[in-house]
Amino acid sequence: MDEDGRGDSETSDHAPASSSLNRRQFLAGSASWLAISTSPTLFSAQAEGPNEPIDPTRVPGASPGPYGERSSFEKQTRLVASASSTTPLQDLQGIMTPSALHFERHHNGVPAISPSRHRLLVHGLVGRPMMFTVEELKRFPSVSRFAFIECSGNSRDGWDEAQDLTVQHLHGLTSTSEWTGIKLSTLLEAVEISREATWMLAEGGDAAALTRSVPLTDEVLNEAMVCYGQNGEALRPEQGYPLRLLLPGFEGNINVKWLRRLKLGSAPFMTRWETATYTDLMPDGKAYQFSLVMEAKSVITKPSGQQQLRPGFHEIQGLAWSGRGYITAVDVTVDAGRTWQAARLQEPVLPKCHTRFRLPWRWDGQETIIQSRCTDDTGYRQPTRESLIKVRGIHSSYHYNGIQSWKIERNGIVKNVHI
Repeated sequence: MDEDGRGDSETSDHAPASSSLNRRQFLAGSASWLAISTSPTLFSAQAEGPNEPIDPTRVPGASPGPYGERSSFEKQTRLVASASSTTPLQDLQGIMTPSALHFERHHNGVPAISPSRHRLLVHGLVGRPMMFTVEELKRFPSVSRFAFIECSGNSRDGWDEAQDLTVQHLHGLTSTSEWTGIKLSTLLEAVEISREATWMLAEGGDAAALTRSVPLTDEVLNEAMVCYGQNGEALRPEQGYPLRLLLPGFEGNINVKWLRRLKLGSAPFMTRWETATYTDLMPDGKAYQFSLVMEAKSVITKPSGQQQLRPGFHEIQGLAWSGRGYITAVDVTVDAGRTWQAARLQEPVLPKCHTRFRLPWRWDGQETIIQSRCTDDTGYRQPTRESLIKVRGIHSSYHYNGIQSWKIERNGIVKNVHI
């Protein structure tokens, strides 16, 4: 493996038959386990809560409401800190994060902004400086796409000694949504962007007035959006309502929320958010600036930290993503890296989007360590923690994408470890 984590053409080793299962074996084994463990409770059910009838077929159900709510039996929540909250990756299905569980990160609270009063100013190196209302922006041709957003500080605990934490604590500052809005290129065409414009300043309308410099590369011009919709409805306030910038594959902080201004220029604007913060401190003491792309990364979400297993059949599940494009492969080891086997990628596999992977497995009750590593369509392979630290040192707070290790003890408890 190269020091920067770009993989070679090494093929995965084949795991022993006792540690892996093909799909037919897994289904057969699962059916046997279910037959043994399931008890006949159809006629002895008891209500689990005060509002649950013992037999719901004998009681009229609730009437429809103006806005849908999840079942009262579902308790998945974000973990909330003073300026952020993390997505419960271990509880999710598929690849899309419900809007209410999308992670959040802000720098001076979530502002309350009326869409009728909000304006977006586009100026600088343009032929026609313009100010748009939200309704005017919605009259432009719209587009939608799925994309992950990941805080550059996600997984930062990986730089330090391993702590006994959940996957939500460690890696929960990433989520995938369907985003709707207008292409940045459409907006810049309307204001007649100058040929000299190679950078753009994006400014938020929160109390922090966060500003970031955006390089106007071909990729940015082709993919960037000014969004007003998320997962089929308006953006949530903590996701930038009524407008946010979306830069697929770039670190979360530069996807400026509560967007109120875009200024076109010929050089980066060197704001405090890209000089004093959001830079990567290297071993020689220098800071690496504008490291915007979130490199390929994967994590097993089930089983994961602080969960507990019983011996027998399990489906290992996880998520993989890359800020450069598609995930092409995920390998999983159930024996601390001695052997690796290819996991199945669940469709759809989309660029710059979470990809779910699965692997059937039979745990024999012995202590072991499980890991995943992913490869994207550029050939980049997720690095080990050791190789990442060899290049980056341990003084950075951002862009950690080393392989995650989960230790399964004999009692079935899963712990976060470094190996």
